[in-house]
Order: sequence, then C-alpha cells, then structure tokens
Amino acid sequence: MRILVIGGGGREHALLWKLAQSARQPELLCAPGNAGTAELAETCAVAADDVAGLLALAEARAVDLTIVGPELPLTAGIVDAFEAKGRRIFGPNRRAAELEGSKAFMKALLARLGVPTAAHRTFREHADAVRYLETIGAPVVLKADGLAAGKGVLVCDDLASARAGLEEIMVRRVFGAAGAQVVIEEFLPGEELSFMALTDGATVLPLASSQDHKRVGDGDTGPNTGGMGAYSPAPVLTPALEAEVMETIVRPVVAGLAAAGIVYRGVLYAGLMIANGRAKVLEFNVRFGDPECQVLMMRLRSDLVDLVEATIAGRLAGCRPEWDPRPAAGVVLAAEGYPGDPAKGDPIAGAVGQPASIERALFHAGTARIGGEVVTSGGRVLTACALGADFANAIANAYEVVAGVGFRGMHYRKDIGHRALARVGEAR
Repeated sequence: MRILVIGGGGREHALLWKLAQSARQPELLCAPGNAGTAELAETCAVAADDVAGLLALAEARAVDLTIVGPELPLTAGIVDAFEAKGRRIFGPNRRAAELEGSKAFMKALLARLGVPTAAHRTFREHADAVRYLETIGAPVVLKADGLAAGKGVLVCDDLASARAGLEEIMVRRVFGAAGAQVVIEEFLPGEELSFMALTDGATVLPLASSQDHKRVGDGDTGPNTGGMGAYSPAPVLTPALEAEVMETIVRPVVAGLAAAGIVYRGVLYAGLMIANGRAKVLEFNVRFGDPECQVLMMRLRSDLVDLVEATIAGRLAGCRPEWDPRPAAGVVLAAEGYPGDPAKGDPIAGAVGQPASIERALFHAGTARIGGEVVTSGGRVLTACALGADFANAIANAYEVVAGVGFRGMHYRKDIGHRALARVGEAR
C-alpha cells in the first residue's frame, strides 16, 4: 500500500510517524516534506498547494491513498480534483472547506443553524468597520476573513489597538487577500478547547480532546501564533460538556452542510471557548490542528490507516478509536522573529539522532537539510512531545526533549499545560 501525505509541517511529520506504525506497513511519500519527514517517507518536491502537480504525482506513483495535512490545498479543491480521477483522498471537498476558508461563510452558517457563537458583523469597507467599532467599544476580536496561517486573529483590549488592527488587516493587508473582508466579533472570556472529530458525512466520531496555546509568550501574552504547544486530553472537557458540544455544535454543522448538499468527509475541528460550563464556537478548521495533531498521534493506539479509510468509505459507524490513557504534551520550538518574519538557515543541534520511541518524539516543521546538516526554514521549527504518567510527568518529559535541541534564537513557552495542571491540581 502506498500513501502520500501532503504538507511539510509538524502535523504531517506526526501523521507519517503514526502511519509508519500501521500493521499495513505502507510505503510512505510526502510532498513537500521536511528534514524530519525524510526519515520516514520519500520526499517529493511538489508544493502543498500545487493541485495539478500533486495529482500528477499520485497518478505517476500509483498512490493508493492520499492524506491532506494543511488547509490551503483543501480550499483550493484538491479533493474535488482527486475524486474526479477516481483517486482516494482524505479531507473535505472545496465547498466543505469554505468552513475554514471564509470566516464570513462559517459565521453565516452558524447563525442559520442556531449554533452558539460570538455576536459578530462582517465588513468589506474599512470606514464601515471603523464606524461599527466605535459603537461597540472594546475588548473586541478582529478576524481576517480568509486563510492567514493561524495568525489572522487579533484580540484587542482597547479601541486604539482595535483601530490599528483594522488598519493592518484592511488597509496595509498584512494578511494579504485574507483581509478583503474582516469579521468583528465580541470578545468571549473563558478557556479555549480544541474539539476534533472524524466524519464521513453522516456519522460523527469525536477524537480525544486537546488544548492549544495560541499566544507567543508565557502567561498567554503577546501576539497570536499558529500554536506554541498543546496537550491532550483537556480536563476542561467533561463528559457532559462533550455530549453538549456534539449535540449543539458538531452534529448540527455536519447535518446543516448535508442539507445544503455539502457532504463533509474528513477531520472537523471546532475551536471552542468554554465559560461557565458552556461552549461557544470561535472558529472551525477543516483539518487536524497543529500542534494538537502531534499530541493526538502520541496518544492514538488505533491504526490510523483504518480510521482514514473508514472515513473515506462512509464506514465510521461502529468505529471506536483507542487512546492511550496517559496524557501527552508538546512544546513548539520557534525561530527568532516568529510570529513575525522568522530567521532561517540556522543549524539545529540535536535535530536528528533522537532515540526512537513511541513515548517521546521530536516532530519537524520548519526544517530543511542543506548538505550534511539540518537547518531552520520556517517560524515553528520543531515540536517536542512526550507521554507521561500524569500531566506533570508528560510536561516534564516534553521539556526533557526540548533540552536536547538548540539553534540560534530558539524560543518557546515555559508554561505549556498550565491550565491542565491548575485543573487537576498537579504540581510541576
């Protein structure tokens, strides 16, 4: 069996790491990959958003199954292109991927279905957005409508920063075409939760819970990033709350899309804010989160190939993924300058040669091999992950992996898992 994984980040390295453990013993390819994925899969020099090139690759190499990691090829219609040629591919089609591709589309769908979310307005004109902002005041959240690599969300504590944020998004276009529209929504206090599920368009199968750390600095300070670390499970998700999320958010969205003629197959990721035991939707993503995927793959005991094939074939009913009961933690190691313009080309000590283990792993993201050494090539460079007997142990183990790595300007959060530790009363 030959499997192609599309993407070149930590999420894709983790997926390949898990696929390599399959009893099916698949031959693995990755496009475009990174220095870490090259240890598990054949690297193919095709960009993740080159739909025609990826289809040609799959046909030339007789790929049996393709798994899409990032959102960009999904919103570009890669699933539609592959399925038109009769090729099996894991992920939602172009219409379904609009759930992440356009925040305005997502908000309109939630409003129509009555799914709980923050109050909001969408604007195309900068002047109109400023006038609305003056009427509602702060704190407020500004969201570039399109894809912005997880960084198109600005949480503004006062009107001055909100005005500056609108200027950045709509006038200076720091997020490019994603800023053609902006969603202004109320600030929701509480604790964030990453809630992911597999769905074949009819059955919805919740995965283990996790929590991301979006802000760049300790204590949840500084600008938003693509994610600075994660852990699983998230103690904030009680069994009662999980049942509520499934019944009031996830299942209604899948059913609402189906009623509109959109069959959603793949990973459905609801970013939620939890306050007073209730959940509201912050955003939807149409793929595994990164770095949440890394900690989920550490805990997943079931064969990932089987779960992916069941999703594509509409056979999720009756599936029950098995999870390691131990928690997992992951710490993102970022390049100097991230989340702004990151430094690149710095040699990484300890990037290879980590001991092989299913309990500790170093997943590559922004890495490349130049000559005989591994160097930085992106903002989020590595994710150090580990399992542990409890949260404190998992976190300590992950930071032990961190200690074995180094590169110029490397920075990372020192407080990954602080909310879990507070909830379960563990000392670190």
